[in-house]
Amino acid sequence: MKTKVLALLLLLCACFSLGTHAQEAAKGETEQAAVSETETEAKHGSAVNFERSLDSYVPQKNHYNFYFTYKIVHPWWDAVALGIEEAQRQLLERGITVTYEYMAPEMTSAKDQERRLREAAAGGDYDVIGADVADEALITPVLDELSEEGNKVMTFSSSDAADGCRRIAYVGNTHNYEDGAQLTEALCEKLDYRGKVAILIGVEGAPCHEERARGVRDTIAKYDDMKIVDVSYDQDSIENAYQLTKEFLDRFDDLAGIVCCNMSNPVGAARAVKEAEADVVIVGMDHDREALEDLRDGVIYCLGVQDCFSIGFDTIQVAVKIADGQLPGELFPEKTQEVTTLIYQDDAEEMLANLYGVVQ
Repeated sequence: MKTKVLALLLLLCACFSLGTHAQEAAKGETEQAAVSETETEAKHGSAVNFERSLDSYVPQKNHYNFYFTYKIVHPWWDAVALGIEEAQRQLLERGITVTYEYMAPEMTSAKDQERRLREAAAGGDYDVIGADVADEALITPVLDELSEEGNKVMTFSSSDAADGCRRIAYVGNTHNYEDGAQLTEALCEKLDYRGKVAILIGVEGAPCHEERARGVRDTIAKYDDMKIVDVSYDQDSIENAYQLTKEFLDRFDDLAGIVCCNMSNPVGAARAVKEAEADVVIVGMDHDREALEDLRDGVIYCLGVQDCFSIGFDTIQVAVKIADGQLPGELFPEKTQEVTTLIYQDDAEEMLANLYGVVQ
């Protein structure tokens, strides 16, 4: 368990252009979702905005203590943490100290998340408790219970709680369904709207994974010559995704495409496709280095990259306001909407250079 007071930001503070193919993911419903400043950046081709600054809000205290729990120890949430750390650093420059716990299990478990949340509420002196919801059905009632007990509760990152949850606000991806639909539309177009497709979802019950998969199914259903032949859960594991893809390829010698609904499964799927030397179109999520290299090399067709840095940065900004007793309204929305951008082969080298320092 670690409590952070100040962490060094290890990313270059630079936005990067991703070329003419970059597309902003379609928006979800916006009645309760405000467009963050990153939305404007994405329209000009930037997938990740590292040049974030605190807004004009003046915090009411000089110290805040937060508890955040998320689905699984994974590089995706490490990227979110970088945004958290940058907001923390900027607050420290203003004389405001933020400490926090940022905890997750090695393997996704909603029961483990429930335990962590209850322990934080019972034993911690936290201004705000935040969760990236591991399972909507199980965790929503827990968040409601903690709220009723007087805890200030928010959700963040990739998955909100169920509609009607008593949590105060959500910061993160509000358009997972649209992300799944847009990735699949790109796949269908590449395949000339015909062929057999398999889906790798991730974690059963995880809202972001399930919503993307629903977008995949609904998009495939629009085209008479497209067919879903298998749907499997890989538990956000590269190895599981690799093994499942091998099974797809063994069972369906005419498989045309694979849609991957999280950051791990395009890596595993690409490994299996390369090993089999199969002609299969892969689309997937996010910015794993190996996935970006496969995108550059043409093994993966496109990736939907979420702005994890802004998710983390905005989580701290909203948490401070919640801690001060502020409610959604003029100061912050109930749902802070972050951006997903589709990137293609032409965009991969610049993304690798900016995120990982890889120069070919």
